[in-house]
Amino acid sequence: MKIGIIGAGNIGGNLTRRLTKLGHEVRVANSRGPESLADLVAETGATAVQADAAALDADLVVVTIPEKKIPDLDKGFLKGAKKDAVVIDTGNYYPQQRDGLIAEIENGVTESRWVANQIGHPVVKAFNGIYSVNLIEKARPQGAADRMALPVAGDDPAAKKVVMDLIEELGFTAVDAGTLDESWRQQPGTPVYGLVGDAQAVKEALAAASPVRLPEWRA
Repeated sequence: MKIGIIGAGNIGGNLTRRLTKLGHEVRVANSRGPESLADLVAETGATAVQADAAALDADLVVVTIPEKKIPDLDKGFLKGAKKDAVVIDTGNYYPQQRDGLIAEIENGVTESRWVANQIGHPVVKAFNGIYSVNLIEKARPQGAADRMALPVAGDDPAAKKVVMDLIEELGFTAVDAGTLDESWRQQPGTPVYGLVGDAQAVKEALAAASPVRLPEWRA
């Protein structure tokens, strides 16, 4: 696939490493400009671009930037993507730690629903609860006893399948976590967030989640 990655931090950088190694064509961007990504490009063979060009001709776009930076994205950043391009949101709302107050999320809108509303395009929530190092170290072949599972939430079954298939290709088991409005089950502070476990453990953690946001995850 042709994949655009907006954000080259811990998650974006390691997704670039894994996806290029699997043979995907990756265009990656950050807020500091392509020249700042020279080392990542040399390591992976990805193409560094400006953020407004990351989605050019992309089948899939990964948005992996701080929540507070989402409104700053160029409003036309998806215009160059393919008509049916899938957008993954890996983000989390960290009000006390980084993002400050986002009123809609504080009032109950799920984090990824808020992102979808901001960018004007449906998203699939994935990779938000995995430690970045585990993208490299925990990948396992299908059938491995210690294969880690990851939850995936979204409204469009076809888009969700694309993401779940990619997760399987990366060496993890994908677990359907419901619609985007149910994605609070995988937000920070929930049992599945940061969990290293198999599919059954992820399903049980999702079922055990509470919609009440814990004090440390509120502004």
